[in-house]
Amino acid sequence: MGKTSLTLVIPAYNEERRIGATLEEVFRFLDEQDYPSEVLVVDDGSSDATVEVAEKVAAGRENFRVLKNGVNRGKGYSVRQGMLDAKYDIVLFSDADLSTPIEETTRCIQCINEGFDVVVGSRGMKESNIVVYQPWHRRVMGKVFNLCVRALAVRGISDTQCGFKAFTREAARRIFGAIRIERFAFDVEALFLARKYGCKMKELPVTWEDSTLTRVSPLRDSISMFKALLTIRFNSLRGFYNHPAELEQD
Repeated sequence: MGKTSLTLVIPAYNEERRIGATLEEVFRFLDEQDYPSEVLVVDDGSSDATVEVAEKVAAGRENFRVLKNGVNRGKGYSVRQGMLDAKYDIVLFSDADLSTPIEETTRCIQCINEGFDVVVGSRGMKESNIVVYQPWHRRVMGKVFNLCVRALAVRGISDTQCGFKAFTREAARRIFGAIRIERFAFDVEALFLARKYGCKMKELPVTWEDSTLTRVSPLRDSISMFKALLTIRFNSLRGFYNHPAELEQD
């Protein structure tokens, strides 16, 4: 029997400039679908009007919630909060800029219904449709990081960093219940755990468009992400991931 309901998790930090348009696009898409859905915006301690704008756009909607971290904890922490609070069969997280169009959700759901536990949106496959490319230095940074990922953590995935991934609710709870990285490279940790716990994964080529409002710093964040890869290896060697989280089902 297919999965027929969706929780969409959107981590947000100081996104007042685009969260309104993003939610309008998301609700337009979800209103056209025939399955139950909910949208969780996880506010990561924003200092602007992110929450106010989001709540205004979603006013009167019962399928919308804002989760508040209170202080800035990082994208990984925010995604984890949303994943563990989701109530529907499929849980998908998307970046607030919708670099991957929300319509790609349909293909992710199809993959889940084919028996996959985790669907990884990918910019790195030959079938991927890149509408606007990243600047050259970020593309180089991504390729170098991906080589490190394959060597230290996750082999066989051409793009671990695209902010568009779907999980069955069961897989999401096991994986994100055990995740430890709160900022960059949490995606790698999640996929590392998915493979360790025997989840069936599929890399899915998606349409993607670079956002000019990215906060990624090539030097600072490259160093942080490499340290995170070493942390994943260290955690694994120490046995920190040996017992996947068994969370009480609602």
